[in-house]
Amino acid sequence: MKTLTAGDKIPPFHLLDQDGNLFNINEQLGKTKVVIYFYPKDESAVCTKEACAFRDSFTEFTDSGITVIGINSGTVASHAAFAKSNRLPFKLLSDPDNKVLKKFGIKSWLFLTGRETFLVDKDGIIQYSYRAFLSGDKHPENVLEFLASN
Repeated sequence: MKTLTAGDKIPPFHLLDQDGNLFNINEQLGKTKVVIYFYPKDESAVCTKEACAFRDSFTEFTDSGITVIGINSGTVASHAAFAKSNRLPFKLLSDPDNKVLKKFGIKSWLFLTGRETFLVDKDGIIQYSYRAFLSGDKHPENVLEFLASN
Protein backbone atom coordinates (compact mmCIF):
# COMPACT_ATOMS: atom_id res chain seq x y z
CA MET A 1 0.00 0.00 0.00
CA LYS A 2 1.22 3.50 -0.79
CA THR A 3 1.86 5.94 2.01
CA LEU A 4 -0.82 8.60 2.22
CA THR A 5 0.37 12.09 1.28
CA ALA A 6 -0.95 15.64 0.92
CA GLY A 7 -4.29 15.66 -0.86
CA ASP A 8 -5.29 12.15 0.26
CA LYS A 9 -8.29 11.55 2.51
CA ILE A 10 -7.51 9.66 5.69
CA PRO A 11 -9.31 6.39 6.34
CA PRO A 12 -11.92 6.17 9.10
CA PHE A 13 -10.66 4.55 12.30
CA HIS A 14 -11.44 4.12 15.96
CA LEU A 15 -8.99 3.06 18.68
CA LEU A 16 -8.74 3.09 22.47
CA ASP A 17 -6.85 5.96 24.09
CA GLN A 18 -4.57 5.82 27.13
CA ASP A 19 -7.61 6.07 29.42
CA GLY A 20 -9.41 3.15 27.76
CA ASN A 21 -11.90 5.45 26.00
CA LEU A 22 -12.88 4.83 22.40
CA PHE A 23 -11.63 7.57 20.06
CA ASN A 24 -13.38 7.77 16.70
CA ILE A 25 -11.65 10.02 14.16
CA ASN A 26 -14.96 10.67 12.41
CA GLU A 27 -16.24 12.37 15.57
CA GLN A 28 -13.20 14.67 15.57
CA LEU A 29 -13.30 15.66 11.91
CA GLY A 30 -15.45 18.68 11.22
CA LYS A 31 -14.50 20.14 14.61
CA THR A 32 -10.74 20.70 14.41
CA LYS A 33 -7.71 20.02 12.31
CA VAL A 34 -5.74 17.03 13.58
CA VAL A 35 -2.07 16.17 13.81
CA ILE A 36 -1.68 12.41 13.78
CA TYR A 37 1.78 11.14 14.50
CA PHE A 38 2.81 7.50 14.31
CA TYR A 39 5.76 6.44 16.45
CA PRO A 40 7.36 3.05 17.14
CA LYS A 41 7.54 2.60 20.92
CA ASP A 42 6.60 4.20 24.22
CA GLU A 43 9.59 5.22 26.38
CA SER A 44 12.25 4.72 23.69
CA ALA A 45 14.73 7.60 23.45
CA VAL A 46 13.67 9.08 20.09
CA CYS A 47 9.95 8.50 20.72
CA THR A 48 10.16 10.20 24.11
CA LYS A 49 11.92 13.21 22.54
CA GLU A 50 9.19 13.34 19.90
CA ALA A 51 6.33 13.11 22.40
CA CYS A 52 7.93 15.76 24.62
CA ALA A 53 8.44 18.04 21.61
CA PHE A 54 4.71 17.72 20.84
CA ARG A 55 3.99 18.38 24.54
CA ASP A 56 6.20 21.48 24.52
CA SER A 57 4.46 22.76 21.36
CA PHE A 58 0.98 21.71 22.48
CA THR A 59 -0.25 25.26 23.15
CA GLU A 60 0.82 26.38 19.68
CA PHE A 61 -1.20 23.53 18.19
CA THR A 62 -4.30 24.09 20.31
CA ASP A 63 -4.15 27.85 19.75
CA SER A 64 -4.25 27.03 16.02
CA GLY A 65 -7.32 24.83 16.54
CA ILE A 66 -5.42 21.59 16.11
CA THR A 67 -5.87 18.36 18.06
CA VAL A 68 -2.73 16.23 18.54
CA ILE A 69 -2.89 12.42 18.54
CA GLY A 70 -0.07 9.87 18.83
CA ILE A 71 -0.55 6.29 17.60
CA ASN A 72 1.42 3.09 17.94
CA SER A 73 0.91 -0.58 18.74
CA GLY A 74 1.51 -0.17 22.47
CA THR A 75 -1.13 -1.19 24.96
CA VAL A 76 -3.54 1.15 26.71
CA ALA A 77 -1.58 0.59 29.94
CA SER A 78 1.75 1.36 28.25
CA HIS A 79 0.31 4.56 26.78
CA ALA A 80 -1.12 5.57 30.16
CA ALA A 81 2.26 5.14 31.86
CA PHE A 82 4.07 6.95 29.02
CA ALA A 83 1.62 9.86 29.10
CA LYS A 84 1.86 10.15 32.87
CA SER A 85 5.65 9.92 33.11
CA ASN A 86 6.10 12.58 30.42
CA ARG A 87 3.08 14.79 31.28
CA LEU A 88 1.62 14.40 27.79
CA PRO A 89 -1.56 16.49 27.39
CA PHE A 90 -2.80 14.74 24.23
CA LYS A 91 -4.30 11.39 23.34
CA LEU A 92 -2.19 8.33 22.66
CA LEU A 93 -4.10 5.69 20.74
CA SER A 94 -3.44 1.96 20.90
CA ASP A 95 -3.26 0.26 17.49
CA PRO A 96 -2.34 -3.29 18.66
CA ASP A 97 -2.33 -4.94 15.23
CA ASN A 98 -1.05 -1.84 13.38
CA LYS A 99 -4.26 -1.79 11.32
CA VAL A 100 -4.44 2.01 11.24
CA LEU A 101 -0.71 2.31 10.62
CA LYS A 102 -1.14 0.00 7.61
CA LYS A 103 -4.15 2.01 6.33
CA PHE A 104 -1.89 5.09 6.29
CA GLY A 105 0.81 3.09 4.49
CA ILE A 106 3.50 3.81 7.07
CA LYS A 107 6.74 2.10 6.05
CA SER A 108 8.83 0.14 8.54
CA TRP A 109 12.41 1.08 9.25
CA LEU A 110 14.65 -1.92 9.85
CA PHE A 111 12.67 -3.99 12.38
CA LEU A 112 10.64 -1.07 13.79
CA THR A 113 7.38 0.45 12.63
CA GLY A 114 7.79 3.79 10.92
CA ARG A 115 7.65 7.33 12.25
CA GLU A 116 5.47 9.72 10.28
CA THR A 117 3.33 12.75 11.06
CA PHE A 118 0.25 14.01 9.21
CA LEU A 119 -1.58 17.34 9.41
CA VAL A 120 -5.22 16.70 8.52
CA ASP A 121 -7.83 19.39 7.83
CA LYS A 122 -11.39 19.37 9.19
CA ASP A 123 -12.56 17.44 6.12
CA GLY A 124 -10.08 14.61 6.69
CA ILE A 125 -7.74 15.66 3.87
CA ILE A 126 -4.00 15.49 4.53
CA GLN A 127 -2.46 18.94 4.19
CA TYR A 128 1.10 18.00 5.07
CA SER A 129 3.13 14.95 6.01
CA TYR A 130 6.61 14.52 7.41
CA ARG A 131 8.80 11.43 7.73
CA ALA A 132 12.10 11.37 9.61
CA PHE A 133 12.77 8.23 11.57
CA LEU A 134 15.74 9.33 13.65
CA SER A 135 14.58 12.93 14.20
CA GLY A 136 11.41 12.51 16.24
CA ASP A 137 11.78 15.90 17.89
CA LYS A 138 11.68 17.60 14.47
CA HIS A 139 8.14 16.41 13.68
CA PRO A 140 6.19 19.12 15.58
CA GLU A 141 8.69 21.77 14.48
CA ASN A 142 8.17 20.90 10.81
CA VAL A 143 4.38 20.91 11.09
CA LEU A 144 4.46 24.31 12.81
CA GLU A 145 6.80 25.67 10.10
CA PHE A 146 4.36 24.43 7.46
CA LEU A 147 1.45 26.11 9.25
CA ALA A 148 3.37 29.39 9.54
CA SER A 149 4.15 29.40 5.82
CA ASN A 150 0.56 28.71 4.70
